[in-house]
Amino acid sequence: MALSWLESEAVFLLREAVATCARPVLLFSGGKDSAVMLRLAEKAFWPSRIPFPVMHVDTGHNFPEAIAFRDRRCAELGVELLVARVQQSIDEGRVADAPSRNPLQTVTLNDAIARHGFDAVFGGARRDEERSRAKERLFSVRVGGRWDPSRQRPELFGLVNPHLDAGAHFRVFPLSNWTEQDVWRFIAQEQMELPSLYFAHERRVFRRGGLWYAETEFLRPGPGEVVETKRVRFRTVGDATCTAAVESNAQTVGEVLAELESTALSERGATRADDRASEAAMERRKLEGYF
Repeated sequence: MALSWLESEAVFLLREAVATCARPVLLFSGGKDSAVMLRLAEKAFWPSRIPFPVMHVDTGHNFPEAIAFRDRRCAELGVELLVARVQQSIDEGRVADAPSRNPLQTVTLNDAIARHGFDAVFGGARRDEERSRAKERLFSVRVGGRWDPSRQRPELFGLVNPHLDAGAHFRVFPLSNWTEQDVWRFIAQEQMELPSLYFAHERRVFRRGGLWYAETEFLRPGPGEVVETKRVRFRTVGDATCTAAVESNAQTVGEVLAELESTALSERGATRADDRASEAAMERRKLEGYF
């Protein structure tokens, strides 16, 4: 599919949600997909400012490079940044702490949506990432924060229904029809900056479950796991406790695109431990309200 068509569709969905919903918000973690979303929003409403805040659901176990990029981009664009913290949910007894806080984001996200009264939440999920995400609609209805794939509305010929019942909100996915390669082609087209994590660099890592994890203050090697210095990059950036790196020499956007042409594994399947728990792991979390 042509990149120009994908961009036009994404811009239409952003504008449609803003035109029909009272309180939209864009999820922005500093990762590549949310960075593309922010750039699309910038283009969609230019020369006006982006007409909604951005929000990060912060596990507290992030890569510092992503957080620094998040803060810098929001400051550059003059956009309001809201941070919903999993640590606050833990302190309030809403969730129990765990070695990986990634699954805990669901409660924090749904609480933040209710607290701020958001009725449309833009996310960067794509259908090529994972099976349950392939079931999503462009305007995906959530009632009480929960997702029921059997009750989603048909969107024949790309037509969306922006009507919301009381107690419901939309998760809007402008990148649904994009692939990982499309995302990187857009990054090249727009000459976008990204966190250095996405390009080859030397990092202290250790092997666990067939994946290379970065040694951080949140994640340490266990018995028999040896820390090595490897040349790696990250295909996706999330909670550091469940996001693994891949060995790579790709230091430019062009080299990343060339590398992707030769891989047979999706980015989440290749680098996210939480999605490897079972084939239905993501779907179970989404039913409860995970993005």
